[in-house]
Amino acid sequence: MTTTNASTTAGGTSTGAAGAAPAGTTGADRVPTIVLGGTGYVAGELLRLIAGHPKLALRAIVSDSKPGERVAAAFPHLAAVYPDATFVSVDDAIALASSLPTSAVLSAAPHGVSAALIDRLLTQANAAGGNPRVVDISADYRFADADAYAKVYKHAHGAPARLKDFTCAVPEHLGSLPTPHVAHPGCFATAMLLAIVPLLKLGLVEPELYVSGVTGSTGSGRTPTAGTHHPQRHSDLYSYNALGHRHAPEVVAVAKAVTGVEAALNFVPHSGPFARGIHATTQARLVKTATGADVIAALREFYAGQPFVRVLDEAPRLKDVVSSNYAHLSATANGRTLAVMSVVDNLTKGAAGGAVQWMNRVFGWDPTLGLTAPAPGWT
Repeated sequence: MTTTNASTTAGGTSTGAAGAAPAGTTGADRVPTIVLGGTGYVAGELLRLIAGHPKLALRAIVSDSKPGERVAAAFPHLAAVYPDATFVSVDDAIALASSLPTSAVLSAAPHGVSAALIDRLLTQANAAGGNPRVVDISADYRFADADAYAKVYKHAHGAPARLKDFTCAVPEHLGSLPTPHVAHPGCFATAMLLAIVPLLKLGLVEPELYVSGVTGSTGSGRTPTAGTHHPQRHSDLYSYNALGHRHAPEVVAVAKAVTGVEAALNFVPHSGPFARGIHATTQARLVKTATGADVIAALREFYAGQPFVRVLDEAPRLKDVVSSNYAHLSATANGRTLAVMSVVDNLTKGAAGGAVQWMNRVFGWDPTLGLTAPAPGWT
C-alpha cells in the first residue's frame, strides 16, 4: 500500500481516562494521537514533542501498569503541559482508536510487546472502520522477515503477518513510503545509517565497515541495572556487546533495502558517562583515494534539502544536537582510509523525534513540524 496524504480529523478535547490535553493542542485540524508504552524515556520525549506540535492532539497515553495514575507523576518536567492527564489501559486506547476515523499511534512499547499490541489495535480499529497510522519505535517491525527478527531477539515475532505493512528506514533515506505504517530504526542504528547509507549508495567505500559508538545512559532505558545506572557509569567508559550488538544486523538489513548493497558491519558500542546523545565513528576503505573535503562535499550533496542533517567541516559535538532532532556529520580521510563521524540525540533524532518526523510524512505534512527547535547547547 502506498502512503497518501491522509486527511486530518478533529482531535477533540482530551477527556475521560486520558485526562485533559495540554493547552492549545485541541482543534478541528489536529489528529488524535495515542502513545503506547507511556512510562519510559522515549515515551516522555514523545509527550514533550507532541505538546508543542501544531497538528497532533494527545488523546491517550497507555500504561497497563499505571492506569489511572497521573502522567505528571512519571514525568514531573511535563506537569505544566499535562497537569491532569492520566495513563489509560490498552483496552481503553484500542476503544478510542476504534471510535475515531483516523488517528496517529506512536508506540514506545518494549521489544517483544509492541508487535502484538499494534496488531491488536489495528485489527480492532480497522474492523470498526477506523484508520490508525502507526510509527513503531520498538524493534518489532524493523526486520522484513520474522525469522531474521527471531534470530536477533531470540523469540518469535508477535505478529508476523503484519510485517508487510511496515517499512523501516531513516526518514532522510526514503523518498516515498510504500506501506501504511513505519518502523523507526534504533538509536545507534540511526546514527550509523546516516553515515553508512550515503557511503554505500554513492559507491564511495568498500562494503566492509567498522563502527565505534558511544551512547548516553538513557539509551539503556529507565529501569537501572548494575551496569547502566548513574553510579556505575559516572566518570567511566566501557564497551558492551562488542561485535554482537543487535543493531548491527538491523543496520545491514536497512542499508541493503535502501542502497541494494549488503555490507559487513563490525560494531563496538560503548556506554558513555552522560545521559543523552550518541557519537558514532564509521571507518571504511575508500574505493579510490579522496580527501576529507571530497567526502564532506559528497555528503552535503547527498543530504541537500534535508533540514535535520548538517554536514560540517569540523568534528561534530554532542552538545550541538542533544535534545534536538538534528544530526551532525563530518569526515576525514587519509589516502584510502575514511572516517565519518555522526552525532544524534538518542531520544530525539534516534527515537521520538525521528518517529514524529515520520508521522509528519505519513499525514502529508511538512516533515519539520514540531521539530525545529535547536539544541540547548549547554546541558
